Order: sequence, then structure tokens, then C-alpha cells
Amino acid sequence: QVQLVESGGGLVQAGGSLRLSCAASGRTFSNYAMGWFRQAPGKEREFVAAISWSGVNTYYADSVKGRFTISRDNVKNAVYLQMNSLKPEDTAVYYCAARILTYSANPGSYNYWGQGTQVTVSS
Repeated sequence: QVQLVESGGGLVQAGGSLRLSCAASGRTFSNYAMGWFRQAPGKEREFVAAISWSGVNTYYADSVKGRFTISRDNVKNAVYLQMNSLKPEDTAVYYCAARILTYSANPGSYNYWGQGTQVTVSS
């Protein structure tokens, strides 16, 4: 089992920045690729970013490319999402998720999920 706890969400004005954190506990964190997903009211959960177990490879949704940066610290058992130039359409509950070894944009392929953190971007 892997337990994931997100933090860092909040209310920010358009153009602002937030940094989300996801703390992991349980099995060996470095065995898992990590992803960030988001879900807005009335919409399906969508892929935001993912990072390989080593942190060498990253993958982003087109909608956030160039604005968001995913990173991880395998010593601290944490993954981060730095969000810059935020837009109102980024408003959603953000979730981190873990899957063994390889990363993916498919939320159904992730085994473990956090409870989510709300991000609200005002115009």
C-alpha cells in the first residue's frame, strides 16, 4: 500500500502561482511513477503531469505545458507540482497518484490516489 496526502492548494488570482505537494508513505516510493490529475465540477478527471520513478522523464498535458512543472524527491518521498501563470480554467481538485514503475496519462492505470486538494483561480 502507498498512502498519498496532497497539500498546497488554495485561492489565487489569475496569473499567480501555487506549489502543490504530495507526501507518500508505505512502500518504496522510488518504485513508483507519479502523476498529477485534476477534476473540475461536472467534468471527468483529467491528466495534468507525470514523472518517472527516477525523475528523469516528465510528461505534461498540452493545456499546462510551459506553465506547470512536476518534480520529485525520492529522499523525502514527495512529488511536487509547481503551477505558474494560473488561469481560471485551472480551477479543480488536484490529485496525486502512484503506479508501479512507468508513468502514464491514463488515470485508470494508477493504483493509489490521494484525497485531493482544491485549487481555485479567480479572474
